[in-house]
Amino acid sequence: MSSNGRDDDFERRLSIRVAQTANKIFTRTYHDVDIFAPSCLPRTGPAILACNHVSGLDPMLIQAGCARMIVWMMAKEYYDLKALKWFYEAIEAIPVARSGRDMAATRAALRGLHMGRVIGIFPEGRIETERELLPFQTGIAMMAIKTGVSVYSAYVDGTQRGKEMVPAIAVPNRITLGFGKPLDFKGMGTSKPDLEEATERIRKAILELRYRSAVDSILG
Repeated sequence: MSSNGRDDDFERRLSIRVAQTANKIFTRTYHDVDIFAPSCLPRTGPAILACNHVSGLDPMLIQAGCARMIVWMMAKEYYDLKALKWFYEAIEAIPVARSGRDMAATRAALRGLHMGRVIGIFPEGRIETERELLPFQTGIAMMAIKTGVSVYSAYVDGTQRGKEMVPAIAVPNRITLGFGKPLDFKGMGTSKPDLEEATERIRKAILELRYRSAVDSILG
């Protein structure tokens, strides 16, 4: 896939710039965010960002650590909330039906990558109930292999863990956030073994960030 997609037009929109600025001010002043490894997303062109999922605040936190605008794949039940749907449409969020494999959402994500967007995905598919990562879905690996787009890992944790969107946003939290280097899956196929191998590489990259976070916490 070419890296010269039309992401610039999207990210230069006034509404997008205002949303990014407001989000960064809120998350970095109201909440206490420690970024132990900065984002290395490309300045332009498509990318896939994969992160563990601990609360409804996660997309805002991760966005605050990235210069690029992230187009999130999100649960349809949240996307359809009347009070926020206009905002999700403005940032081109992609609703995903969790009742089964949502091919319409996958096609929308592939279109986004073709247009040079950064697509954000929580490969666990839901919020973690414990500190161990949940099993990862292979859809993210499928998209990366089919498009040739690199996957960038991220790890988030903190006192927001386990909270739904409103409680996580309303109460100040202490957050740890870090980003990993790109993972390249060129040359791999879409057979089940290849998808499982690629998915495990993504999972291990996030686990490595979790380990770095723990070490940094111990060392102070």
